[in-house]
Amino acid sequence: MKKFFVSLLIVAMTALPAAAREIAGVKLEPAVTVKGKELKLNGCGIRKKFFVKVYVGSIYSGKRLASAAEALRESGDKLIRMNFLHSKVEKEKIVDAFSEGIANNSPELAGSPEARRFLALFTADFHRGDVVDLFLGGDGSVSASHNGRQLGTVASGKLARGVLAIYLGDKPADEELKSGMLGRN
Repeated sequence: MKKFFVSLLIVAMTALPAAAREIAGVKLEPAVTVKGKELKLNGCGIRKKFFVKVYVGSIYSGKRLASAAEALRESGDKLIRMNFLHSKVEKEKIVDAFSEGIANNSPELAGSPEARRFLALFTADFHRGDVVDLFLGGDGSVSASHNGRQLGTVASGKLARGVLAIYLGDKPADEELKSGMLGRN
């Protein structure tokens, strides 16, 4: 009889919808729908620069991504979300950070036409509370939005992998953020 109640409890717990996760005051939904597809929260963390909390970074995907190698190999849709915590991040700094991340992890893309088109999408400063989404489509496209406003799309499978490598590559922007995005925290 005891086994029956334990089994019933386990079934009841797994049948409940997953609750939103909160980190640094930012509520992250367990799943988001992008372009008609449900993507689940794989992991999240805080991007820090010199001990300053810049943003909460999270990654959503169609399947569980347990390692960086798996994430970079997986061709399905992914969404990288940045929920900004810092009062202001100037566009020049975010463009420089993206450019540095591409150069560090995908040097063959540094200065390429597709990298320049991607960097040109960011024309405004980011402020506390802003949400920036980078949708990496399984079709090889990279779409960016700022507070729900579409900034543009660049069609390049190499760029999509390069943008993901900024976060999960061998030289990520932030090791702790990488670990968090892979669900290790």
